[in-house]
Amino acid sequence: MSTHPAEITERFKGTLVDTLGIRFTEATPDRVVAELEWREALTTVGGSLHGGTLMALADTIGAAATILNLPPGATTATIESKTNFFAAGRAGTVRAEATPLHRGKRTHVWQTRVTDGTGRLLSMTIQTQMVLT
Repeated sequence: MSTHPAEITERFKGTLVDTLGIRFTEATPDRVVAELEWREALTTVGGSLHGGTLMALADTIGAAATILNLPPGATTATIESKTNFFAAGRAGTVRAEATPLHRGKRTHVWQTRVTDGTGRLLSMTIQTQMVLT
């Protein structure tokens, strides 16, 4: 099962995802990929992408990945998230890729790598999503 990435982007219209400018580019139960463009409104005073921006990007695609794996009628919520920051994003397109570490009946755990346009690792997030039935 896969969903067209534009459908997921549209689902988040009017939310923080829309405000940040996150665009989904790939969406399957095994992998979700999204991008956003560096812009000054998403940075720290020093000009690098704010950690909260990177965390919101990772949280969004981990949640979207869980949604693609939910049974009918279920929803999800993030119950834990940990991010390590490795480098500053200072320009261009940032890419996030979420892959599953665990997909159980009650929880899903996703690892999200966020990279810049050169492939340099900016951050890695591991998050747990609760399956709500």
